Amino acid sequence: MKEWSLKECSWLPEVPTNFRDQCVAIRSSTGDSASDLYRLAQHRLNSSQLNSLAATLSAVQKNSDSCQFKNYFRLGLVSNATTALFVPALRASALRYGICLDVVEAEFGQVMQEALDPDSPINRADLDAVLLALDYRGLPFPEFFEGFGRSDVVTTGNDEAVDYISMLRDKFSAGGKRAIIVQTLPAPPETLFGSYEYRLNATLRRQTEQFNSRLADISQDSAVVLLDVAGLANRVGLDQWHDPMQWNLAKLPFAQNLVPIYTDYIARLLGAIRGQSRKCLVLDLDNTIWGGVIGDDGVDGISVGQGNALSEAFLEIQRTALNLRSRGVVLAVCSKNEDATARLPFKHHPEMLIKEEHIAVFQANWIDKASNLETIAATLNIGLDALVLLDDNPAERAQVREALPQVAVPELPEDPSFYPRALLTAGYFEAVGYTADDQQRAEQYQANSQRSSLQSSSRNLDEFLQSLAMVAKVDRFNQQGRGRIVQLINKTNQFNLTTRRYTEAEVVAMEEDSSIFTLQVRLKDRFGDNGMISVVVCRTVGKQWNIDIWLMSCRVLKRRVEEFVLAQIVKHAREQGITTLQGEWIPSARNDLVKDHYANLGFTPLKEQDGSTFWQLEVEDYQPGTPPITIEQS
Repeated sequence: MKEWSLKECSWLPEVPTNFRDQCVAIRSSTGDSASDLYRLAQHRLNSSQLNSLAATLSAVQKNSDSCQFKNYFRLGLVSNATTALFVPALRASALRYGICLDVVEAEFGQVMQEALDPDSPINRADLDAVLLALDYRGLPFPEFFEGFGRSDVVTTGNDEAVDYISMLRDKFSAGGKRAIIVQTLPAPPETLFGSYEYRLNATLRRQTEQFNSRLADISQDSAVVLLDVAGLANRVGLDQWHDPMQWNLAKLPFAQNLVPIYTDYIARLLGAIRGQSRKCLVLDLDNTIWGGVIGDDGVDGISVGQGNALSEAFLEIQRTALNLRSRGVVLAVCSKNEDATARLPFKHHPEMLIKEEHIAVFQANWIDKASNLETIAATLNIGLDALVLLDDNPAERAQVREALPQVAVPELPEDPSFYPRALLTAGYFEAVGYTADDQQRAEQYQANSQRSSLQSSSRNLDEFLQSLAMVAKVDRFNQQGRGRIVQLINKTNQFNLTTRRYTEAEVVAMEEDSSIFTLQVRLKDRFGDNGMISVVVCRTVGKQWNIDIWLMSCRVLKRRVEEFVLAQIVKHAREQGITTLQGEWIPSARNDLVKDHYANLGFTPLKEQDGSTFWQLEVEDYQPGTPPITIEQS
């Protein structure tokens, strides 16, 4: 059995034997190069192969206009070490998350100079984020011999290190418009005192540990995102992470055989910033969450529960799934089985942790899994790129990857004891924030599935909407909703008229600007709380409001919520003497869904400019409809 390896990204499938031929074919293709690059990036690429894929990307961008990605990202990279050797691999790893990445790299060791010079390449560039790729050698920690272990020297040094990071954050954030990614620090593997090391604050290991703890305070500002390099280094082993010879020769910050996993860690974080984290874990059943085949072995014959190693391994898989559900990941089932037979363990096996009520969509039949996955995505009203399939069968995994490359399908070790590790290490559910709404996400999608069932049994749409008993809560932007507002602005792709992105600092500025009208809308119905479902930002120009942002959760599509939101905008516009609303649709790779949004709401076409369409509505002429939504009274 091949050993499962973190540093080799073992959850990814093996590289095709014709990898280089595929790169050549992509360079000469006149088809969808972005899709081909995305497919090829989903494999277990080593450093050399990542570099080849990056070169292919550069060639395609130079020679073709057909390479269209969903997401473009410009990253600034600042470090006290040599970074040029992993930048191509980073660009290739980003393809795995549907991101076309451009990196603006500071000169070697020019951290302070880049920060203080307003005309430096980093400060001058139009960037989405800046990565501070510093290690302990790039921060002002005192040497033990310099302070003789004195606590005052150590405290001052740690304060200076934290202040240094805070200063870099302030200088590089462009007034809060850029996210700042800060690395936690891997400790050096060598110790001065052996096991006594953690008793002394003056040692470098203790200083890096304390510094990492204090980074958590800095990251309370949502413009700061942590990249847990210390955790990664601990997993691969500090001796493996730090290569003193490579540092002395070329100032390489970590061993170069770890480039694939390091760049994947960065890329998955960029994906999370862009809202590309997965939302739903789809579970196969037989030999995936229990041992054995329910159709052959019966409820008493399957293995799950306490008592032996195999049964406990499957129990741990279920525990992992439920923990993911508790943090907001939706659970679904996709199994080749008779439906009634597949449900038996959930109903009758005493050791099953997962119950039927934990599953949002249950697909058990003899249809191919790719078709069932499409049904699951449609039922939950999410994209296929929000799904992760956990399946023990290599043939099924290969079939799904071929038919639906958007679905994440991790390779699994032979021993099910390692399934949770493979699933969680892959980073499918990477987070850059965690709100109260996130905690309720699984229940919200599950309730949406129930709504879909009700809709199919209702005689008409009006009857269905009336039966939902929808109640909305409408507020201006405020501190309580800020975290979710920022999250929606930066993650919502489909029902998003302009897909403009703003940081928390910019959202705070909107709250404080009297010329900007803001709106957040939450929605409840008889099945539960949908959470915050719409965000609107209008900018005042004379007697006109230009709608800068209008986004909504796709969970509330076809419920006339957009009519309700427009009525609220018009109500406030009239109160403030606004006579005209101007809306804009900026097409993106994913928002064709709302192409006719303004037309459907009665706006008049105004003009087309640079691919965008502009629409206008005279406030006094607007006659609101009567969507069946009441307003919650404060």
